[in-house]
Amino acid sequence: MRILVADDDPQMLRALRVTLGARGYEVVTATNGVEAVNAAIEHHPDVLVLDLGMPELSGIEVIEGVRGWSTAPILVVSGRTGAADKVDALDAGADDYVTKPFSIDELLARIRALTRRIASQDESPVIRIADVTIDLAARSITRAAPSGPELVRLTPTEWEVLDILVRNAGRLVTRQTLLTDIWGSEHITDTGYLRLYIAQLRKKIEPDPANPRYLLTESGMGYRFQLEPAVVEGQAPGVSSPDS
Repeated sequence: MRILVADDDPQMLRALRVTLGARGYEVVTATNGVEAVNAAIEHHPDVLVLDLGMPELSGIEVIEGVRGWSTAPILVVSGRTGAADKVDALDAGADDYVTKPFSIDELLARIRALTRRIASQDESPVIRIADVTIDLAARSITRAAPSGPELVRLTPTEWEVLDILVRNAGRLVTRQTLLTDIWGSEHITDTGYLRLYIAQLRKKIEPDPANPRYLLTESGMGYRFQLEPAVVEGQAPGVSSPDS
């Protein structure tokens, strides 16, 4: 597996190249944002590990540039600890965020989690609720209309929330689980983030956002994606076929 590591700190770059290489990963490095974009185009890495504060192009600009043509997971590794920086990176298209300093075990665990997500994409279901079709593998949502299907656009973070809920359809997903998986354990009490994104998702996919039928709140606990019978094509963890 090939990993692109982009960081303007030569010591960090060297440490990650040696450590990841010792674990069997093929490592490509870049010292600034322009090099990172060019390396991504040339080498097509399986995972990108990016710093935010790089010269020439910032990490956010790299993420936006790469996301225009690649779905490879992006892990941000940054010394910026502010919630706004993290939200900006995730909304730009990053898949995960690790704050410096970090342990190498945590970094390796995050990389393994991202690669497992790649492996599970082939098992992603197609969900139909009312006039909306959700295709997790294609990361697309369409709504039926008289003139033909209309595309419903989600931000990357809205996709993260919806992906977790759909893959656990019918099950309660706690607020703590969602916050930890999307924003990290340091934001486990920031429930305002979650309420905002759930409200945005309801506006985009619920027939009546004020009276949700599918994105349900479990008071004091979390959220549940509730499916009606006979609406799933394919299989995914937590999603049952009509015959099961």
